[in-house]
Amino acid sequence: MTRFTLNGKQVSSELPDDTPLLWALRDDLKLTGTKFGCGMGLCGACTVHMNGAPIRSCSTPLSAAAGARITTIEGVGTERAGKAVQAAWQKLDVVQCGYCQSGQIMSATALLASNPKPSDADIDAAMSGNICRCATYVRIRAAIHEAAKALA
Repeated sequence: MTRFTLNGKQVSSELPDDTPLLWALRDDLKLTGTKFGCGMGLCGACTVHMNGAPIRSCSTPLSAAAGARITTIEGVGTERAGKAVQAAWQKLDVVQCGYCQSGQIMSATALLASNPKPSDADIDAAMSGNICRCATYVRIRAAIHEAAKALA
């Protein structure tokens, strides 16, 4: 059994230790906001925070979450940076199809938590592992700058 803190609450999963964290979140713990994209940690759709850092939950074994603080898209809006990012996403109408957006928001929130005044280059570097097939990258960057202003 793997125990960890999920969005501020203690949880446990009895799935095998080598099960990807993504499947524990979606199938066992019923939090479906984190999406499956590529299954290899390359597209960013499955991004969650582990102890505040963005990780790819599709390629992270459940065992790695033992004792950790995991935050998903369902919980990120309770944090200051997460609220600002979600508000900016809505204000600037970032979402097109929306499939990648939970991962985009999680990466953007982690960026602003560690760098409250990111440059375009900082944003591009932090978001480079998140693919948006609808190509809303310009709106994503603008929303991150908008959230940074709100946090200032």
